[in-house]
Amino acid sequence: MHHHRDLCERAVSPLEIAAGLEAHGLTDRTAARYRHRDVFALAEELYARTPARPAGSAVAVPPPPGPDTEARAGWTLLALLPGAACLATAGLLLVTEGALGGGARAAVIVTGALLACLALRLCLGRGPLRAPEGAGRAGMYACWLLSFAVYGEELIAQVVSGGPDGPWEAAPAPLLGLTAAVAPAAWCAHFFTVQAHRKLTGSRALEEFGAGVRPLLLAAVVLFLCALLPLLFLADLGLGGTGTPVSAAALGVLFFLARLLAAHGLPEPGTVALAAACAVEAAAPALVLAGRLPGLEPLARPVHALVAAGGPGAVPALACGAAALGLLLHASAALSRASAHTHPHTGA
Repeated sequence: MHHHRDLCERAVSPLEIAAGLEAHGLTDRTAARYRHRDVFALAEELYARTPARPAGSAVAVPPPPGPDTEARAGWTLLALLPGAACLATAGLLLVTEGALGGGARAAVIVTGALLACLALRLCLGRGPLRAPEGAGRAGMYACWLLSFAVYGEELIAQVVSGGPDGPWEAAPAPLLGLTAAVAPAAWCAHFFTVQAHRKLTGSRALEEFGAGVRPLLLAAVVLFLCALLPLLFLADLGLGGTGTPVSAAALGVLFFLARLLAAHGLPEPGTVALAAACAVEAAAPALVLAGRLPGLEPLARPVHALVAAGGPGAVPALACGAAALGLLLHASAALSRASAHTHPHTGA
């Protein structure tokens, strides 16, 4: 109680003390030294022994996630807006193909992009995808990854074949599919948050809680992937593409995990993973260009081998897939801690 006095005095429930103790490194084994079966039992005694708090001194805490229909309808509507903006822009461009000049089409694209960005900003400010501590530099890396999803494969193809030797042809299907997947991402994050909170309130030991949360995280990722893949296929089909959206799917899972961690107060791991994917994507054409210098030919061989095996899309698929896998392993450990589920946003 002496070492954690501030925590005990601020806490409005034993659960908050348990999460705080865990965040400070206390485990059930440590609690056994204080003659308690687990951290939850120790937190209950600390809460009971803390002197009565003066009236009005307790900090208001949002209610646990629950069936707030009005709130869910609000953030669901916001989550649909980015995809709607991109879909409307793509539809307008298809309908007016041949009727609008280059300048008018560029204005439509810029307007649609601005509306989609505004809608995405509104969506990420409410609901299960809201990051209470901000996302740091993740937005800058996300812009790079989205730009590479649209232009990267054409860039890789031109560089590997001896270019670049002309304008890069855009592939907007991944962007359309990813923006449409914002709504499923919000619902999968909501599912994980609600179920994890229920596990937390029903658990009596930290190991029990962690063992119950890890399958929930995997289920949320699988559910999101099951919603993302059809949207990517439909977007590719609607825009006349014939590619397999492996790289876009890997990018979507990477974005989902990074935002899920940020929404639970852990933005740094997602930022690092996004930055690592950006570095790999930037390194691929740089290595090919560097390999054209005398004596540096071996630098380009890994990229040429990767493109020969899987096409230009293998580069972003490898970059985003490896980053997403690493982030999933980290999230399975970080989000299995009770302290990751006591942030105020979980009631959104």
